[in-house]
Amino acid sequence: MDSFAKDPEIQKHRWLILVAVCMFTFMSTLDGSIVNIALPVMSKDLKIPMNQSEWVVSIYLIVICALLLLFGKLGDAYGKIRIFKIGSILFTIGSLLCGFNSGLIFLLAARSLQAIGAAMTMSTNNGIITEVFPFSERGRALGTIGSFVALGSIAGPGIGGLILAHLPWGYIFLMNVPVGIIAILLGMKILPKDITLSKQKIDKTGSTLFALVMVTLFAGVFLGQEIGFAYPAVLVLFAVALVAFVWFIRTELHVEIPILDLRIFRNANFTISILCAFLIFVANFFFNVISPFYLENARGLAANYAGYALMTFPIVQVVVAPIAGAISDKIGPELLTFIGLILISISQIGYIFVGLSTPLWIFMFFVGLVGFGNGVFQAPNNSIVMNSVEVKDLGVAGGVNALARELGMIIGISVATTVLFSSMSHTAGHTVTSYVPSRPELFISGMHVAFMVSLAICLVATVITGVRMLRK
Repeated sequence: MDSFAKDPEIQKHRWLILVAVCMFTFMSTLDGSIVNIALPVMSKDLKIPMNQSEWVVSIYLIVICALLLLFGKLGDAYGKIRIFKIGSILFTIGSLLCGFNSGLIFLLAARSLQAIGAAMTMSTNNGIITEVFPFSERGRALGTIGSFVALGSIAGPGIGGLILAHLPWGYIFLMNVPVGIIAILLGMKILPKDITLSKQKIDKTGSTLFALVMVTLFAGVFLGQEIGFAYPAVLVLFAVALVAFVWFIRTELHVEIPILDLRIFRNANFTISILCAFLIFVANFFFNVISPFYLENARGLAANYAGYALMTFPIVQVVVAPIAGAISDKIGPELLTFIGLILISISQIGYIFVGLSTPLWIFMFFVGLVGFGNGVFQAPNNSIVMNSVEVKDLGVAGGVNALARELGMIIGISVATTVLFSSMSHTAGHTVTSYVPSRPELFISGMHVAFMVSLAICLVATVITGVRMLRK
């Protein structure tokens, strides 16, 4: 068979294949957000300052961003399913090692191993599903993956809070192990052997330069948030990132087989969809950063109740995304992406008018609305991305798509905190770097400004998508 979609044996197991892929999609994205809520406990238990414990989160995101393109290209060259299987094993082993309380250095090394495995699964999951599912069902399948990405990205604080209420912090990692083993065994049984192999040589220079850009750029961002962006060490990291980025672009334009063929961005459908995915993940992480402050600090909710309220977002998206994907298979994805972006923008307007006396059900309505909008947007948008490239480039397309998501998470967190505390500082007349318990109105004013910025980001994505739809 020259295509998985024509193999009756593979088609018989296609939904089980989707289950195996979704398990690791969920766990790898969950581990980018679940650790945040455990940092105070980890800091106390490991006897380290809070700023050092934050590197447990940072190193995971940095390593993933650095390696996504490489593993996407390796998937195209030597088999996406092979790379996915190796990644699932490394992720599970890394999760097991993270659960051991053996000091910060050991934990960071284990998190790096876990991140390598996550990058391998993230960069190949969409490509595998695009190859396995026939065109008529592809939107629904990609929508299901998109819903698990959202669930993993947003559900971390809620799930982490429930685990920490009853168990030591190591269990936020150890819970991956039994799920990982089940997914590995299921994958060994039902995942087919790769048939689309380009066997192209890998652009080692481009891979190294791209990894250097990601490491130095985000090390500079995270370090700058700790000690200030004017420090020489931070400026040097940004300078190295800029030089490496220019060198990377020059290399990719002249090398015979680049790690990232920049011609892929000539495809307007691909580029617009990637840009919109990036912008919406930036906006989503404004919500992810600010909403716990609003519910727990400003409104005085207990952490578990705040977690339940925030779970409205992923639960609604999990329900809506596969339905939106199925509809996009029938009517096409462009209109649905536009509708989804309008709904997300309306939710940001709602957040701008939320205050201390706003009934919680109104706030939760807007949380559900943004989940609904994301569910309508993400699945068709993923379909556009994956259907706009040739089969031989599915790995790279999946890697770029996952990279847009991870960059959106990191930049969203960084910009949201910067805008929030800058606005609070401006209102207070002095520097503010955390929630001020005696002045909740200070936080509310900063929150409104932050969501105005988030709304502007959503409107950019909405306008771009609307213009594309009108031109079509």
